[in-house]
Amino acid sequence: MKYKGYHGHVNYDEKAKLFHGEVVGLRDVITFQGTSVEELEQAFKDSIDEYLDFCKELNRAPEKPFSGKLILRLPPEIHERAAYEAKSNGLSLNAWIKQGIQQLLSSSSELKPPRKKHA
Repeated sequence: MKYKGYHGHVNYDEKAKLFHGEVVGLRDVITFQGTSVEELEQAFKDSIDEYLDFCKELNRAPEKPFSGKLILRLPPEIHERAAYEAKSNGLSLNAWIKQGIQQLLSSSSELKPPRKKHA
């Protein structure tokens, strides 16, 4: 589900006969639910609109979901070396950088930022 740049992930609870959803890609927690697809879609939109209004009331910028796109500026000599290393490993430069970031993150002992519950 998508609305205003936000993405929702949905699960279905058979016992309760209820759809549960959560907006993904944020530290803030935004949830929604419904008993039908139409109700779920409306609850998703309402939850995002309420979140945006809530942030406005607090004079706080709402979190934006990450797009997966990143602009990276490098000195030309580092760009050249990285491109050479990627090619020599049979990877695109994008795949090589992604692999390097994943390795750094997996070896990091730091915890990711805590999620904040949206009231």
